[in-house]
Amino acid sequence: MKTEKEDEDDASPEEYIARCDFTGSGNDQLSFSSGDRLLVHAKPSSEWWWAELRDVIGYVPAGYLSQGDAEEEEEDATLEDPWQDEEYFGSYGTLRLHLEMLSDKSRTEAYRQVILNNSVSLRDKVVMDLGCGTGIISLFCAQLAQPTVVYAVEASSMAEYTRQLVKQNGCEEVVTVLQGRAEELELSEQVDVLVSEWMGNCLLFEFMVESVLLARDRWLREGGVMWPSSASLTLVPCQAHSYYAEKMAFWERPYGLDFTPLQPLAQQEFFTKPKFSHVIQPDDCLTAPCDVIYLDMYTLQVKDLEEMKGQFQFYVEKSGSFHGFTAWFTVHFESLETGSAAVELNTGPNSEPTHWKQTLFMLDRPVSVEAGDCISGTVVLRRNPVWRRHMTVTLHWRINSSIEGTDNCKVGTKIFPMWR
Repeated sequence: MKTEKEDEDDASPEEYIARCDFTGSGNDQLSFSSGDRLLVHAKPSSEWWWAELRDVIGYVPAGYLSQGDAEEEEEDATLEDPWQDEEYFGSYGTLRLHLEMLSDKSRTEAYRQVILNNSVSLRDKVVMDLGCGTGIISLFCAQLAQPTVVYAVEASSMAEYTRQLVKQNGCEEVVTVLQGRAEELELSEQVDVLVSEWMGNCLLFEFMVESVLLARDRWLREGGVMWPSSASLTLVPCQAHSYYAEKMAFWERPYGLDFTPLQPLAQQEFFTKPKFSHVIQPDDCLTAPCDVIYLDMYTLQVKDLEEMKGQFQFYVEKSGSFHGFTAWFTVHFESLETGSAAVELNTGPNSEPTHWKQTLFMLDRPVSVEAGDCISGTVVLRRNPVWRRHMTVTLHWRINSSIEGTDNCKVGTKIFPMWR
């Protein structure tokens, strides 16, 4: 009688087709192009599979592969909803996320301050609050300024409760709640101000920003105001000793035993994707941070979201272990009032904490760096061609040593799926 393991070994590999290009990082990952046919020999996890391409075997990201030809894949994507609206809007129909957002005082007070600082300019204006959730920004507008109307737009089932909150707070004469996607919105007039809290992890994740841009192009009058008015993504090389020890060094001698054969698996499981909700201490920043991507919310186009590229050049300020990069974002709200300062919401380690915290991208293994070393390279945010709320972040770096007589150049590339 065959054992279960023998049955696994005898199982025939399955053929899959690459949905899009992928560049492997490290010798154990395969690189492939869109349309390549790969043989999948094993599926050790839901995220990484063991596959073969042109007689070469290695790990591949499962989200980049599909069974069937391109036409079938396109049909499947349509059937499965590439925007994942049911899941996405379903999550905003519950209180868990709204509690998290409303409890974030830095985020919520920033929007309140914008309305308060510009209350005179908002008088008799038409405002759209896109993705309004529980309607907190719309209520700020109604109570702190005197707009003619605020269109509070919410696609999730929370909209019905938002109507109750508007009435409960005596704002029903000003705030009109509209349930539906921005793309399906119908208004009787254009708006003077479009305000939205659209930012996701690493700024763009979930791509709500596309809905904002579509609403801008259709409903914002010429000369109208966008809040936020601009946004930037910031990057810094960093140390992450505690996280590395927790996920990787742990396997060296647990209980006095050698578990190092599990370290490659740990690397695949814990370091392949970015770590959301990371909290970096300022002392863990190896260099001064650098803005790598900038968005002008008046000129940004939907097509620009497919791929965004930035460059960086850092000079190490103190010797340490280069474990990876940490990212965060900042948004700015332009002022409409003479002499009033613009409002900034910064999610970095030197500002008040937010529910976004920061995002950590771990290298496969740490690199020792010395003060004066230069870390330069590029970061590319590439939108998933099938699953439209997802993207990959590709980091390419070069380390030039400042010490004479050492190996003065180390290079690396790593691709991080967020999430597919």
